[in-house]
Amino acid sequence: MILERSNVLLTGASSGIGRALARELVGRTGRLAITARREIRLEDMADELEAGHGTRPVVLVADLAQPGAGTELAERAREAMGGVDVLINNAGSAIQGMQWAAGDGTAARELFETNVWSPLALTAALVPAMRARGEGAIVNVTSLLQVSPFPSFGHTSASKAALALATQTLELELTGSGVHVLEAVLGPVDTPGAFESRLMPGGKQWLHATGLATAEGAARHIVKALEHERRRVVYPRRLSPTYALPVIGRRFARWFTRYADPNDLSVRRGGSAGDLECRAMRARWEEHRSGSPMHGPDPPYGGAITPP
Repeated sequence: MILERSNVLLTGASSGIGRALARELVGRTGRLAITARREIRLEDMADELEAGHGTRPVVLVADLAQPGAGTELAERAREAMGGVDVLINNAGSAIQGMQWAAGDGTAARELFETNVWSPLALTAALVPAMRARGEGAIVNVTSLLQVSPFPSFGHTSASKAALALATQTLELELTGSGVHVLEAVLGPVDTPGAFESRLMPGGKQWLHATGLATAEGAARHIVKALEHERRRVVYPRRLSPTYALPVIGRRFARWFTRYADPNDLSVRRGGSAGDLECRAMRARWEEHRSGSPMHGPDPPYGGAITPP
C-alpha cells in the first residue's frame, strides 16, 4: 500500500491513539479525513496539522454510536475526497459493569454500535470499490482484551473480540483481491480511555502490572505495519506472547477476580460523552498531559507489581 497516493479515512481522531495516528499520517497520504464526535477537537487537530505540514485534513463529524452513522460517514468521505483507499477503524468505546448489570441496555448497545457495527458498516460501504480497483486497505484497531478479559469489562472485551474475529475473517475473504487487511492488537496505552479504567475495582493494579505504552508508539507501529502490508501488529511488542499464547492472558486476568464485587450493579459509560466519573478522569488525564498539576493521589503511572 503506497500511502502517498491514498485517501485515508481515520475514525476516532480527536484524542488518544487516533490523534497520534493523524499526526503520523499527515503529509504521508494523498488526502486525510479525520472523524470523531467532537467538532471542536477535530478542528483543533486540523489547525495543528495544517500549521505543521501545510496540509489540512478533511473534517467529518460523526457519532458512530448511532445506528446508520457508519454508512452515512462512508458516503460523506467518498464525496469529500473522491474515494477512500484506506479505512482505519480506530474509534472505540468502553463501559464498566458486571454483565448482568449492563445487559443489553442503551450503554451496551451504543458500545457495540461503536466498536463492532460501525466498523462493519464502513467496511461494507467501502470494500466493494476497493475490490473493483484491485487495491486498498482496511485497518481495524482491536485489543488484547480478546485474549485477556477483565472483570467488569465483559461487554468491552466481547466487542473487541468480535471485531478481531471479523477482521481475521475479512483478511481471508479478501485474499488475492489486492485489498490489504491489518489488525492492530493493542494492549494498555496511555490514553484517556485507559485512565478511566482506574475506576474499576482492580483497575489501578491492572494498569500498574502491565504498564502503559504510548499512543505515539502505537501510531508509529500501526503505520509501519500498514506500509509493509503486515496482517497483524501487536503493541506494545513485549505483550506479543500474551496474544500468541492466550492462556497467559487468561491466567493473568483471573488473578484480578479478587478485586471484583459481584454485588456492584453500577454501569459506567466511558468516553467524552460518558458518565460524570469517567469524564472527570479524562479531565485529570488531560491536565497531566498538558503539564498542569493533577488533583488527587493517583498519577497515571505507578510502580509495577507482579501477579503470582
